[in-house]
Amino acid sequence: MSTPVLYGPIGRAVRKIAPFLEADALGVYVAALSMWSAAIGGTVQVSSRGSARPVLLWSALVAGTGRGKGTALRAALHVLDASLGRFLATHTTSGITSGASLVHHLWEQQEATTETERGRDVRALVVEEEWTEVLKRVKRDPSFTTKLRAAWDGATLRNTTKEEAQEIRDPAMVLHSHITPSDWAKYVGESEAAGGSYNRILPFLLGAVPMLDDDRVSLPKVDGRELSDAYGWATARPRVITLSEDARPLWRIVRRYARILGETLPEGQAVFIERTAEQTLRVAACLAASECSESITEEMLSAAFTLVRRSVQDAVRITTGADAPRAKRQPLSLADKVRARIELNGGRATSSQVLPYVGATAEEVKALPGIVFTVERSGKTGRPATVFTLRGDTPVHTEQPNEAPTPQPASAERDVKRATVVQMDAYRPTPKQAPVGMPVKRPIAPVSGSNPFRALL
Repeated sequence: MSTPVLYGPIGRAVRKIAPFLEADALGVYVAALSMWSAAIGGTVQVSSRGSARPVLLWSALVAGTGRGKGTALRAALHVLDASLGRFLATHTTSGITSGASLVHHLWEQQEATTETERGRDVRALVVEEEWTEVLKRVKRDPSFTTKLRAAWDGATLRNTTKEEAQEIRDPAMVLHSHITPSDWAKYVGESEAAGGSYNRILPFLLGAVPMLDDDRVSLPKVDGRELSDAYGWATARPRVITLSEDARPLWRIVRRYARILGETLPEGQAVFIERTAEQTLRVAACLAASECSESITEEMLSAAFTLVRRSVQDAVRITTGADAPRAKRQPLSLADKVRARIELNGGRATSSQVLPYVGATAEEVKALPGIVFTVERSGKTGRPATVFTLRGDTPVHTEQPNEAPTPQPASAERDVKRATVVQMDAYRPTPKQAPVGMPVKRPIAPVSGSNPFRALL
């Protein structure tokens, strides 16, 4: 499963035109699957454990400028356009930059088709070839990501700010976008993904663009009869696609893969793959529909898993190091704070020089390992003062209120009272040192016998 399997009639069509493309065939296959899911999304659902949900596939082609994203999109149109009738011409849009405009677009389409012979139609294919510009603008609208999540889930969408309330039940909207890796890291934030807004999108890093010997050759014609028949079958009436018995063992593996991998990855990466199992099921249902089948076979599920697993790998690659600049400094432990205050005062600090700055009582500081305390009195009638010092392996200490400080040679006394330079690192926790009493987290090995799924990355 190291390479995505281009399955079914869509996969065969992509393989046929691939030698004539200056683009990654994977990008063509992904774009075509998103288009196909939008076309059948109004009538086809997939069910697992009795819960039916949409088969909508949202995708993002991630590559630098000139790496064939647009070429892949146009090749996908070449594969599907004839088979889907006028769907792509009448249901494709772009430039939706607010939650209100998203709902309004689907509502207008619903109103225009309500009285037609086939009834209301709320399918939509949103193609954003300059997705970065959209992401810059949607940050001003907090409702956009909420509407985005509801649309992927197929939940009811509403606009309540209009004079006439707008409501769309069972929307079937698909988003296909193009973006560069740097812009993905910059604008597709970890917080939005953690909320579920952008981890519903399958990202794919495209490979290098091949150079053709003769770029004047046009794409060969694709026999679209098989896909045309499948489109007619999928849209003739509502259909619910389910897993066959032979696919269930693999389905359990897919679910475990998603859970175990999510637990082993850093949080900034794990949030992007939380819906791995759900995405695999949706892809498999689309592949089943392309062959006029209401049952997902083991072969279909396996092909879907290879594609989604590739997206998981690419999501990890894209987000590696993306959250490093935003990493917050870990809070200092009480022991670190006390040591820093003592060093700041030349290795010897009174309770008034320590306690107000560390937020702890004298008893809490005295209980810290490596902290030595003595009680000193200025003269016979002076008020005793608790003095904290640092000493390596000093045993338990007791107060000695009636004893005067041990006299020291003049040179030693000067050494104690001499101001010391404390580096800023003293105020930061050492990354390799865990707080006292806390278990040390050891790095996860890239390949572990106890976690076979980690090796798949």
